[in-house]
Amino acid sequence: MQTDFLQELKDRGLIYQVTDESALEKKLNEESVKLYIGFDPTADSLHIGHLLPILTLRRFQKAGHVPIALVGGGTGLIGDPSFKDAERSLNSNETVASWSDSLRRQLERFIDFYNDENPAIIANNHDWLGSILLIDFLRDVGKNFTVNYMMSKESVKRRIETGISYTEFAYQLLQAYDFLQLYDREGCLLQLGGSDQWGNITSGIELLRREREIQGYGMTMPLIKKADGTKFGKTEGNAVWLDAEKTTPYEYYQFWFNTDDRDAVQFLKYFTFLALDEIAEIEKEFNESPHERLAQKVLAKEVTILTHGEEAFEQAVKISEALFSGDIKSLNAKEIAQGFKDVPSYEVQASDDNHLVELLVTSGLVQSKRQAREDITNGAIYINGERQQDVNYELVETDKIEGQFTVLRRGKKNYFLLKF
Repeated sequence: MQTDFLQELKDRGLIYQVTDESALEKKLNEESVKLYIGFDPTADSLHIGHLLPILTLRRFQKAGHVPIALVGGGTGLIGDPSFKDAERSLNSNETVASWSDSLRRQLERFIDFYNDENPAIIANNHDWLGSILLIDFLRDVGKNFTVNYMMSKESVKRRIETGISYTEFAYQLLQAYDFLQLYDREGCLLQLGGSDQWGNITSGIELLRREREIQGYGMTMPLIKKADGTKFGKTEGNAVWLDAEKTTPYEYYQFWFNTDDRDAVQFLKYFTFLALDEIAEIEKEFNESPHERLAQKVLAKEVTILTHGEEAFEQAVKISEALFSGDIKSLNAKEIAQGFKDVPSYEVQASDDNHLVELLVTSGLVQSKRQAREDITNGAIYINGERQQDVNYELVETDKIEGQFTVLRRGKKNYFLLKF
């Protein structure tokens, strides 16, 4: 076992709360401990708000312990009220089952389920919650908790005034039962989660104590906020997904590359497996020449490779450099689709005129032929990064990247994508 493991987690800022720290540290130093984190399938993909707990599971595995990734196929049908302002919408059994399968495939990219020494375990709480009888649950679990105890949890107190359904009120009992089941089935003794999960985690520890006379442990990680006070994991109001189809590797790379200077070094500690002394060296260079953005470059590289692999990282860098230099022609169609995913586009019809002036108007990039001719004459129009000042120009096959795309630019930053 890695004997200084808990201290390293502290040094990285990964521990927010922990129960009986000295006893947990002793156990982690002396034996391989099984631990779990739950991931409720509330969408068909995990997002970077899940990345810290996922990577923490990986850290435990690298230190010799056995991580259990619990997919909430059962609890996902209910919804966790923790620090939510309103009731979650309920999803069908089929939807949650499909999302659970997606989450399992994503988790396999980060933690090793085939390691010979300490393979990770995947579990789904629908396996036990889906078949339990209400009477049995009330007798075996509900009798261990008073309503006063349940209402004392911060996640519940926050919702009492605005209203909380019995369904969500009982969520903490379901999560406590998960801990009991994972102890019985796998010998799991430690539950991890975000700081919003503290109440649910301590409920599970209490149930283990009452029902099995066993000491369980809990640890939470900080909920991350960016230096500007905004919520981590969102960009322009949209979640940053771990699924490459929902957030392309280029977009993902750019999210990390654009990290605020004030956050970059701490994020290296949170989200990479670089040694702390190596991060200290990066911090020193970064502070001496912040304009070179070394911390952001390393962060974007490490996290993109972790999530999408080396090839996707190299492709993201290539797209970034091409867009910065204007060398659009160096990109292939797949890279164009990534780099220009969110720019306005127009699907060119067979009947459309290939004359540049006509295409500028038809696509909606400019409002009139007069404006199109003025922009072309003034050098404001670019085709695949190259300025075009011929008002009589017509698009030819070589302007269509792999026969699929032409990138138009008006001025410095106004991009538009023609699709063929």
